[in-house]
Amino acid sequence: MSDTHAHHHPKATWSTAASATLHCLTGCAIGEVLGMVIGTWLGLGNVATIVLAVALAFVFGYALTMRGVLKAGLPVRQALKVALAADTVSILVMEIVDNAVMIGVPGAMDAGLANGLFWGALVFSLAVAFVLTVPVNKWMIGRGRGHAVVHEYHH
Repeated sequence: MSDTHAHHHPKATWSTAASATLHCLTGCAIGEVLGMVIGTWLGLGNVATIVLAVALAFVFGYALTMRGVLKAGLPVRQALKVALAADTVSILVMEIVDNAVMIGVPGAMDAGLANGLFWGALVFSLAVAFVLTVPVNKWMIGRGRGHAVVHEYHH
């Protein structure tokens, strides 16, 4: 990319990256928590629960971004393209880290909804995912990717 285009991108500060990651975390957390709760409640195995949680994290992550760009007047098809471009890498990194931590905490996946270990591990996994996704988003924003693609639609 040439320098003439660089000034059109939001500045890739840690603050901007943290804000983008927090936005991503909101959608991811809603989907992740719902998936973990539904999977655990239905007695699904760990793999099925994780697949459900990841799928819902993507759905809610994209939906939150689409809500904002639809409000800015984009048609649904264009809003979906913007959401896919803005959030895919961020959600993917967040979900890999988040679920790796959940699997890595002994007994967390089998603890059950009434157990503090389940909820503590889930909160901890989301916090670790946030911390490790911020630098990824900072790098992407600095290159006009990720959250940078929705920046022009924010008012």
